[in-house]
Amino acid sequence: MPVGPLVPKHHRCHPYVPYSKRRKTRKRGSIVSKLLASVMCRAGLIHLIAMDFHQKEIQGFFNIPVDNFRASPFLLQCIQDEIPDYRNAVIVAKSPASAKRAQSFAERLRLGIAVIHGEAQDAESDLVDGRHSPPMVRSVAAIHPSLEIPMLIPKEKPPITVVGDVGGRIAIIVDDIIDDVDSFLAAAETLKERGAYKIFVMATHGLLSSDAPRLIEESAIDEVVVTNTIPHEIQKLQCPKIKTVDISMILSEAIRRIHNGESMSYLFRNIGLDD
Repeated sequence: MPVGPLVPKHHRCHPYVPYSKRRKTRKRGSIVSKLLASVMCRAGLIHLIAMDFHQKEIQGFFNIPVDNFRASPFLLQCIQDEIPDYRNAVIVAKSPASAKRAQSFAERLRLGIAVIHGEAQDAESDLVDGRHSPPMVRSVAAIHPSLEIPMLIPKEKPPITVVGDVGGRIAIIVDDIIDDVDSFLAAAETLKERGAYKIFVMATHGLLSSDAPRLIEESAIDEVVVTNTIPHEIQKLQCPKIKTVDISMILSEAIRRIHNGESMSYLFRNIGLDD
């Protein structure tokens, strides 16, 4: 690949940046998000427009200006417009890792929050990030009698619990990506058992791969709302529960401002560090 002045410089509007969950070292391999950022910059990228990185630190992988916009204003507006009795709702984080996002939604809507804890670990668990490679010996003292290093107690997930009251309420699960829907289906079943009478899922990026539409259609979830950062028209035909929120307005305005050399700060008004 040519480098230096031979590479055409360009801006890119890339609402969904792939491999955003691969932001940690695994089994001594590369950090995939960092590798992707390096390749994009090497190819002449000088400015990136994106929407809802999986984790905000991914922005630091790029050595160029990055505008990471939020879909939450559009999803919040959708909740207020499309759920008439949303005041009787509770915002749900399907895992403790999603609690900050749920808290941001709850505070803006003046609603309560619930957190589901105890679900099965996902692919980002400590078991696959290389910390146990090479395999640990049974006893360090057997090799170095004078060396007594305390061993960290292994993690063990407790039985699944819901922290917060969802009985007789509308449950709105919020997340940034919905792809493999198994964790969402398990969360919906748990919320139904705890008394929630309607269940909505709100997410920015609707990958909805494999047989996700069929599973959603057969599940306890009443509606899945995603933005159009990724085309999913086929999935919508397969499952009428899937709805789309259009976020093209903010992306087109960002492109216009960059073209005209205008400030981007207006588009980030009221965006906090935890959003």
